[in-house]
Amino acid sequence: MDAEREALQSTAFPEVQTFCQKNGLMFEVVDLRWGIRNTEATDHMTTELCLEELDRCRKTSIGPAFVALLGDQYGPCPVPTLIEEKEWEALRSQLASKPRDLELVARRFRRDENAVPPTYLLQALGTAETQGPEEATLTSVLRSGAQEARRLGLITQEQWHRYHWSVIEWEIDRGLLSLTDRDQGATVFLREIQDLNKHILEDCALKMVDRLADGCLDTDAQNLLSGLKGRIADTQPGVLKAHHLPWSRDLVNPKNKAHARYLKELGEQFVARANHQVLEHLREQEAGRQELAWLYQEIRHHLGLSTEATWTFCGRQELLAQLGQRLRQSDGHPHSPLVLFGPPGIGKTALMCKLAEQMPGLLDRKTVTVLRLLGMSQMSSDARGLLQSICFQVCLAYGLPLPPAQVLEAHARVVQFFHTLLHTVSCRNFESLVILLDSMDDVESICRARRVPWLPPRCPPRIHLILSACSGKPGILDIMRQTLTDPEAYWEVKPLSGNQGQEMIQLLLAASRRTLSPGQRELLWASLPECGHPGRLRLAFEEARKWASFTIPAPLASTAKEAIHQLCARLEQTHGQLLVAHVLGYIVSSRHGLSEAELKDVLSLDDEVLEAVYQDWTPPSKELLRFPPLLWVRLRRDLGHCLARRPVDGFTLLAIAHRQLTEVIQERYLSGPERAKRHGVLADFFSGAWSQGTKKLITLPLVGKPLNLDRKVAPQPLWFSDTVANLRKLKELPHHLVHSGRFEELKQEVLGSMNWISCRGVSGGIEGLLEDFDLYGPHLDCPEVGLVRDALQLCRPALELRGMERSILYSELLARLHFFATSHPALVGQLCQQAQSWFRLCPHPVLVPLGGFLQPPGGPLRATLTGCHKGITAMGWSLEEKLLVVGTQDGLMAVWDMEEQQVIHILTGHTGEVRSVKVFGKGTLVLSASKDHTLRLWNLLSGQQKFTIWDGGSKDPTDPEIWSLHMDEAKKVVYLASGSKISAWNLETAELVFHILGDASDCWMCTAALASRAMLLTMSEGGVVSLWSSGTGKLQGRHHLSSIKEETPTCGVSVQKQGKMVTGFSKGSISLVSPGGDSLLEKLPEAVRFLVVSEDESLLAAGFGRSVRIFLADSQGFHRFMATDLEHEDTVEIAGFGPENNLIVTASRDALIQVWSLSEQGTLLDILEGVGAPVSLLAWAGALVASASQQSSSLKVWDLTYIQKPRACTPFLDRTGLTAVSHNGSYVYFPKIGDKNKVTIWDSAEGEEQDALDTSNEVRCLEVAQQANLLFTGLVSGVVLVFPLNSRQDVMCIPPPEARKAINCMALSKGEERLAIAYDSIVLVLDISPGDPCPVIDGPTYTFYTQLPEAISSVAVLADYRVIYGMTNGDLFLYECANSKVFPLEAHGSQVTCMQVSHKEQLAVSGSEEALLCLWDLQACKWRFQMSYTNSYCRGVQCVCFSKDDKYVYAGLKDRSIIVWSVLDGTLLAVQFVHAVVNRIIPTSNGFIAPTRHGYLIRERFQCPSSRVSQQDPLKNFKKAVWKVKSRQREELAAAAGALQDSRSASAQGNERKSNKRSQVCLLV
Repeated sequence: MDAEREALQSTAFPEVQTFCQKNGLMFEVVDLRWGIRNTEATDHMTTELCLEELDRCRKTSIGPAFVALLGDQYGPCPVPTLIEEKEWEALRSQLASKPRDLELVARRFRRDENAVPPTYLLQALGTAETQGPEEATLTSVLRSGAQEARRLGLITQEQWHRYHWSVIEWEIDRGLLSLTDRDQGATVFLREIQDLNKHILEDCALKMVDRLADGCLDTDAQNLLSGLKGRIADTQPGVLKAHHLPWSRDLVNPKNKAHARYLKELGEQFVARANHQVLEHLREQEAGRQELAWLYQEIRHHLGLSTEATWTFCGRQELLAQLGQRLRQSDGHPHSPLVLFGPPGIGKTALMCKLAEQMPGLLDRKTVTVLRLLGMSQMSSDARGLLQSICFQVCLAYGLPLPPAQVLEAHARVVQFFHTLLHTVSCRNFESLVILLDSMDDVESICRARRVPWLPPRCPPRIHLILSACSGKPGILDIMRQTLTDPEAYWEVKPLSGNQGQEMIQLLLAASRRTLSPGQRELLWASLPECGHPGRLRLAFEEARKWASFTIPAPLASTAKEAIHQLCARLEQTHGQLLVAHVLGYIVSSRHGLSEAELKDVLSLDDEVLEAVYQDWTPPSKELLRFPPLLWVRLRRDLGHCLARRPVDGFTLLAIAHRQLTEVIQERYLSGPERAKRHGVLADFFSGAWSQGTKKLITLPLVGKPLNLDRKVAPQPLWFSDTVANLRKLKELPHHLVHSGRFEELKQEVLGSMNWISCRGVSGGIEGLLEDFDLYGPHLDCPEVGLVRDALQLCRPALELRGMERSILYSELLARLHFFATSHPALVGQLCQQAQSWFRLCPHPVLVPLGGFLQPPGGPLRATLTGCHKGITAMGWSLEEKLLVVGTQDGLMAVWDMEEQQVIHILTGHTGEVRSVKVFGKGTLVLSASKDHTLRLWNLLSGQQKFTIWDGGSKDPTDPEIWSLHMDEAKKVVYLASGSKISAWNLETAELVFHILGDASDCWMCTAALASRAMLLTMSEGGVVSLWSSGTGKLQGRHHLSSIKEETPTCGVSVQKQGKMVTGFSKGSISLVSPGGDSLLEKLPEAVRFLVVSEDESLLAAGFGRSVRIFLADSQGFHRFMATDLEHEDTVEIAGFGPENNLIVTASRDALIQVWSLSEQGTLLDILEGVGAPVSLLAWAGALVASASQQSSSLKVWDLTYIQKPRACTPFLDRTGLTAVSHNGSYVYFPKIGDKNKVTIWDSAEGEEQDALDTSNEVRCLEVAQQANLLFTGLVSGVVLVFPLNSRQDVMCIPPPEARKAINCMALSKGEERLAIAYDSIVLVLDISPGDPCPVIDGPTYTFYTQLPEAISSVAVLADYRVIYGMTNGDLFLYECANSKVFPLEAHGSQVTCMQVSHKEQLAVSGSEEALLCLWDLQACKWRFQMSYTNSYCRGVQCVCFSKDDKYVYAGLKDRSIIVWSVLDGTLLAVQFVHAVVNRIIPTSNGFIAPTRHGYLIRERFQCPSSRVSQQDPLKNFKKAVWKVKSRQREELAAAAGALQDSRSASAQGNERKSNKRSQVCLLV
């Protein structure tokens, strides 16, 4: 059936393979007779291997597991390789009368006493002996003996089959006929040749049937074949697929049309049958799928491995008892995790598994035990998956809520959840939780890290964490010692005793039903004197189990390494050095292991291996070339326990089971250029270079000329289908490209490919994608790769917020990298082009960036860190260790490693809000103070708490909020001032030094610890200054403030060099207070909110209202440094000086952070967007500054060294949001920083200020007439100044209707022929007429008053003099100026923030602060659609506009996103997170332009397919976001239907509907 085999190999198998890949499956063909000589195919061992492989296929396959090709040959009957003792005696008794036959059998079989029970083994013929005749004679002799023994009842029918059945019948019986479940995973293709019997004796027919040695027809075989076909037809008719071919002398000739048609039908039938079987099993799996099937599979996998590891466990009883005693002693109080360590192979895994098995007995109580053998599965190979699976298992075991989706998105949140979960379980006081993590060395991310970030330094009561790690080499054990500093936490696993070692060997032999002869046993013990190393003992057992009792073994190696080398040498002798070297080299070189299908494909690409395999015979096909699977199966069998099977990405991968074996393989087979060669072939395979029909040249020894043959390896696309990614390629290919030195390919095809980036991101998340860049990027000398990596880091918040989706990733990257597309065309430019190409083919509505508008890499933002669950209340830097300590409202503290941007410790203990953190001790210690009235000292390197101090406060929530923490590191004392008391503690012993109680009726508002004077200075609410000794706490003096009267202290800061305290007061005074008295420093116009001094105390900043004033130190104290104050648009919350005093950073309530240059007298350098909440915290560390808010769980870290570097794009600095745009975005207009009486003209192309327009008054609003090129500036004085944009002609002035009436808003009609100017309750409507050289503004044509107490907040005007205006309370009105009529519209629930009219002036859209958008029909004065949109981050609509064709509405929301809304049906089409509030949106021909609070100009194209077939939900990944559309038409139809059913009910409902509008009168002036 060679033609059938080749036909299936050529066409059918690739089709089924593609189908399987699309369903996330791997297709593997196991044909052990392909590519080998006939003698090997009928070899005794081959039969056993075939049956073993058949069992493996049935066990693992979820589709077709067995396919038989049955023709007219029954095949040879193999001689059994092993005969059991009773069966041997039965045969021998029947052969006793035939001495020659008995002598033949006795010569070919030898008794093996080492088998339990003893067996007789078939001996191979010597090289000089001819196999054929004797083999046939032996088969005949055994058959006759078995026939007679069966007749006498001495052997069973099954035993009789061993001497009569051919390999084919054995396989069909095992794969089909003996099954009881009638599984349909089998198929038998039967080829019937019509009239064959008539031509049976012809030479051409004899080739197709069984023949005897003399060439005659083997009638016995033909009879057995007929019986086999009958059994199949009787028992499994459904799997039999018969093909009837007419007789022909050239039947197997490729040119025979009937035969070619048969082969084609065979292939098609196989494809249909296999695909059907796969689909049926997938449906069954889906129907029976458990909700957390992945978790149960993970748990079962590790439990199965644990059971295997403890089968032969012996010894260690004393160590188990000691560990049990330690666990019991520490169960009721906090304690350190335990670490078991020892050299590789010492038995740590078996010990850990035994501990898991005996844990309830060791602890003497109920336990929940979680066991993970790390590295033995995908989820246990990296920290993220490991923690997630543990959290899920613990939550299920204790009935706790499972981790929510937003926790799983970020590893930092998973770490925090894990730590919180341990404390939650501890507080339940029920079952103890024991987590055992074996082989910490096998977690990839831990080995690369400097720390183990998720490892708790202390376990709470009833929580036990037991780890194991290898010793001997620098590695994970040294990293763990940084976190777990307790020496008693480390337990060494020592070798077994000599007796225990012998006991282990005996257990292993007994488990495998083997024993040893006395001589062999003596040799074994002599080779292993007093050996207690379990790994070495296991290797010795694997060698000894192969000894027959008649074997004379060679002495064994004395060390594990030598034994492994012996093993490799034996494998080389049996299978060939080249094959062994390459197979083991490929497995070790792979990143996570290789599946068997992958390994056979890789070997089929290895020309060296194929040349060695086909050295003595030619391959069976002239079109394709494959590695013979039989050779691999033989080697795999001999490797035995050296191979481990690990589930990874849904597949079972082969890996080397022992670390020492891996080291020997690397030394023996992967030295020098061999390592690069192995990686090169693997890279070829995973890149798909030789798949899908691409042929590869090879010169085989017997052919002598190059052959171009198809290797038929699996195709390797990035996506197998729309939803199934090629995870194996994604994880393996970059690894092999790096190690094979193919760096250009790595750059172009992986890190520089948008297809690769999106596929890796969508399938593995942003953290996995960044991990790849961190792993492989450093190998490339390419700054562009760093830009892409940094851009991905900046994308992280949006991707965690909205989920990893291709359109989001492409938009984010394109909007950040477009700045560099021209300057870096080779990589970044190509990426941008690839992104744009993808957008052009995108089938969903999508917003396509046309330029850069998000912060590019290389800018100030270093990272956005998420992981806390509550707002951030305290921060502190460890500059030396590059750590950032964060305290939160819920009492948790997180320690971030800023190099790796990972949480390395979650510090738990506080039960109230963390108020302050102080880092000291060269960055290794931190002191935290909390509302729970405790101070806690922590070691930042280990994460361990050193002590806790209770400050003696009550739990009363009305306790005073005024308090401060001071530290004198030199004296090792900490002072806590709260209310009217001060306490001091020793930082080393935690002992109370002193306690001061003041006047409870006059609490202290400010406290300073003046180290230079050894004094504490306090100031009370009543202005009393008290002086206390910082060493003893004794009162040293007291006086009243002389410079301040009738003001309350609000803040204070100590100036150590001057020995004074600077104090701010409620009416703006700043006083310099010293032990000798006080003096007035400055009088500010508002209350002082904060005071900050620079690190060297040469500068002082005072915050008041929306301003910050800077002072310079002098001999008298401080004097004003700059003539002007630093101003914000909202209340300033905090400020901080740079390390060199050349910068100051100020932050305000509107979430903006401003960077000022002090060396340039307060020049504003940049405006940074915080985290969307009032910035309440700033913390400096060198050039890094962290910003955070008490209202946000995220924080940002900024790198201000970018100020000295050239920038890809300079954003315009606008803080007001009053931005206008002209000339298609070429120019941006906004109030000038520091002088609101001017308007800055910003040149977008040059990235610089072009000019400034003087308005003589503060600007309130701006509008641009795009066609007329006019800029309208509405001023606080009520005047509107009109500036021509194309020339510097005279400025036009529109006076206010009333003096000093500030303008609220302005609007232009779509044709720019009308201008509406709105004040609180007045609206002016003016005409704009064409003129030369500039338009003429007439009017006002109409002026009307609203007569309402609320002010106008938004206005729009139409060409026919209709005006729509919205009020601060949400009311909406349409006013017809020509008729003096007003039409109330249904109100919003809050202030109307924006209003726009469609270009055809038939529709209008309004937005409000409660995030409600209404689409209005201006003819009917009713809304068509209402869309409410909310999410948990922010609410409200900022701006809105219609598209040029009036089909869509673009809206900018206060949650920093842009949405697109369909005018036709009210559908939400697209949502895009743009990281900044959009000030206004200006439509373009195919999209819009929008200036943002970041200072960038968004240019986007909206692409919407003509037919939205998919109805993709744009919010499907937008967490915590809800949108709802109401349609008036649908509501009216529903109401009409209700009226038909119940008119009375409808009438009553109608009577209840009353207008909630206030009546009003409009006066026409």
